[in-house]
This record gives sequence, structure tokens and C-alpha cells, in this order.
Amino acid sequence: MLILTIDQGTTGTTTMLVNRDGRIVDRAYREFKQHYPNPGWVEHDPLDIWRTVLDSVKAVCTHVSEPITAVGITNQRETTVVWDRKTGEPVYNAIVWQCRRTADRCHELRSEAATIRHKTGLPVDAYFSATKVEWILKHVSDRSPETLCFGTIDSWLIWQLTNGQVHATDYTNASRTLLYNIIDRQWDADLCRMFGIHPAMLPEVKPSAADYGHITSIPRLHGVPIAGVVGDQQAALFGQLCFRPGQVKNTYGTGCFVVMNTGDSTIFSDQGLITTLAVNAEGGPCYALEGSIFIAGAAVQWLRDELKLIQNAAESEAAAMSVDDTGGVYLVPAFVGLGAPHWDMDARGTLVGITRGTNRKHIIRATLEAIAYQTYDVVKLMETESATAIPALAVDGGATANNFLMQFQADILQTDIHRPAIIETTAMGAAYLAGLRTGVWKSTDELSAIHQIDKTFHPQMDADRQHQLLAGWQRALRQTMTR
Repeated sequence: MLILTIDQGTTGTTTMLVNRDGRIVDRAYREFKQHYPNPGWVEHDPLDIWRTVLDSVKAVCTHVSEPITAVGITNQRETTVVWDRKTGEPVYNAIVWQCRRTADRCHELRSEAATIRHKTGLPVDAYFSATKVEWILKHVSDRSPETLCFGTIDSWLIWQLTNGQVHATDYTNASRTLLYNIIDRQWDADLCRMFGIHPAMLPEVKPSAADYGHITSIPRLHGVPIAGVVGDQQAALFGQLCFRPGQVKNTYGTGCFVVMNTGDSTIFSDQGLITTLAVNAEGGPCYALEGSIFIAGAAVQWLRDELKLIQNAAESEAAAMSVDDTGGVYLVPAFVGLGAPHWDMDARGTLVGITRGTNRKHIIRATLEAIAYQTYDVVKLMETESATAIPALAVDGGATANNFLMQFQADILQTDIHRPAIIETTAMGAAYLAGLRTGVWKSTDELSAIHQIDKTFHPQMDADRQHQLLAGWQRALRQTMTR
């Protein structure tokens, strides 16, 4: 029995086949073009995304004769698509979670921020979906709302896979829209009116492990059920087996996303964390705290693509380890503003502490350290606001292959870091949910039996050095922030 998982990310789509032993049988990755029509704007062509799904599915299915039992979908959250209900054609490009075009609109809504946060658990920020939908409806579509569908990328893919028979999403994706009441567990009529969004446009909301219809648009998968749908960070939380309140994971991708399972408790942060919906051991909704760090691995890409200091991401580890420290250099990678816990949309990247002796290796090391510092800020706030000590941090994502970064993270947090044998836990989380729904695995106990830790990083830095480094980071933050 095989599970096919579609992991639709910000820069590309990964499709994997996972067997009952939790082993990846095959995988394929397809990139798609990023569109930047104006400064701070980021778009994707939804049809390009769909093509990468078709191409990657074909690649992994070509040489496999074993039957595919179910399909799981995990996706970049908040990215917004509006399409014609009859033709299935997008009315505009997908507006990506990174896009800042609606920042001014968010400023206008400050007086409503407390009400919105109480209902959705979210701050009013251009990061989330509602102002993106509103922008599309105001600027590019004069059609009746009843003729349109809105969805995050999961909904768009479900629609395509079922030939328009199913318009649905799961609790985790719905909770990222600024339109979904996470207390009442339903679309909020007042918020829909606030953003001018007709209820007819909205997808049906289901548990992450549920029946999302059968695939009819891909012959090789015809009749296979879509049985797991989950936003990427909640998928990683599930893939790390963080089913119990107090368990925490951090995904090191384009950004960093720290998520804590809080079970049945809604903890509303006073200092910038998000209250959101995650997935419990039964595949249904539970609550979580999340800290979203906008720039993590993207800072390493910046070193490679814009500064030309490295040729590939793997070089950063050797360069960082070849110097004893950064020589007092700190990078605050606020390239698109600062996310949690600061939420300063107007902040921009800052490199401080440069001297005549600063070289490329110091800057590379400072870039990696910045990822760990940002994670520290979120994790320590999470401990405070949840009144829960975090004894260990489960990590995943591409940057966890960097041993320097993982050791520095353990040192600066003074916490054990657990790196799994399979770091693609986002895709694995969707696979686990689809497999549990269709009986490939009978319980989460079976998942625990196949989950393996590759390495645990233990803290080695003395407390005085840790405090000194953190003080320097705080000084660099103060020089970066606009409020």
C-alpha cells in the first residue's frame, strides 16, 4: 500500500510516495516561476502550480505498479486564489503569503484588530488571506460573487483533482484566512461582511483526516480518495508526532515556523504569537500557538543569489565553522518586515557591527546565527505565554541538514534539538493523515513505531557566552525596528 503526498510549497511542488513502513519510495520536485509585479508584491500563476502537480505526480507514478491507497495534500498557507466556479479559470494570479500589497489596508483596520484577533487568533496583517481576496474582488473582478470560488492552495488543488466536484478546505487552512472563527469553528459572517466576501465563495471546512472526494482528473489516480488535507506547518507538527499539549516543532524553510500543540486550550498571546488550529491524534482540530518568522532559509538564498558569497547552501556550514565567531557582526533579515514576535511590517534588513576586519565568512555565519536568534525569541515567548517549559525542540526542513546551525540553535536555546531521519516531515504529516483515514495505519502508536531520530544536538555553550550573544542580538534588533 502506498500513500501519495502532494506538498505544494512557495517555490515548487514535491510529490512523494510513502509506504506503510514510513519510507519514501520515490519523490519528484518541480519549481514554478515567482512573479514580482511591483515592489513588495509576490504572485504565482495557479495554473503553473497545477502543472507542477501533474508533472510531479506523473514522475513518481511512471514506474510504480503497486496500488496507491490514498492521497494527502499539504500546502503553503494563506496564499489566495479566486477562480470562476463554472470554468475553473483563475480570475487573477494567486497572491502569495509573502505579498505586502495590502499592508495599507491592514493599517486602516487597526481599530478592528482586537475583535478580529478574538475571533480568529490572528493579528491584522497582509500575511493572511482576507485582505488578499478583498483586493482581488475590488481590482480585477466585477462578476457576481456567487459565480466565484475562493480558496487557499489546498482548495484550488482539490477542485482541480476532482474536476470541480469538491470545494473544500480543512480547519488548519481555514484558520489562516482572517475569516474563520476558531472558537465557534465556522466562517464568521461579520468578518466576511467586513472584507466584502460573499459566503457562497467559501469552501466547506472539514477535519484534516476526512473524505475530500475522489480524483477524476489524473488517469493513473482515478478513483483514489483524497483523505488528508493540512496546512504545511500543522502538517509538520503532525509529522513530528507532536500530538500532546506542550510539544513543539520548528520548520526551517523559506521562513521558520515554530508551532506548539496546546490541545483544547486557546492561549491568546499578548506579545505577537498566533493562536491557530492544528491537528490532534484523531485527525480532528485542536489548538496551537505559532510564531511565524518570515525569513530563514531565504537569507541563505540571499547570500547565494544576490551577494554571491556562496555557490550553494551547503557551503554555508563549512564557512561558518571556519571562523570562531562573527566578529561582532549581526544580521537582522527583515527583508519583508519582521514577523513574530515583533510584527513590524515596516522594518527592513540590517547588517550591524561591521569593521575593517569583517569578511565573507563572518557575514555567512551571522546569517545562520540570525535564524537561531529569531527562533530563540519565539520559543522563549512561547514558554512564557503557555506557562510550559519546552524540554526539547523537534526540527525539520531543509536547513536542518546544516549541523552548525543545529548546534548553534541548541546552544542559544540551551535546549536539546531532535532532528528526524526524514526531514520532510511536512509531506510525511499529510501522508500520515491520509493513511490513518484509510486504514494504512490503525493508530498513531504505529506511527510512533516507525518514526526515527537521526541526531540529537545537546547544548555545549556556557551561559555567560549565551547571554553575551543574545545581548548583541537585542541591540541589533533595536537598530532595525521602526516601532
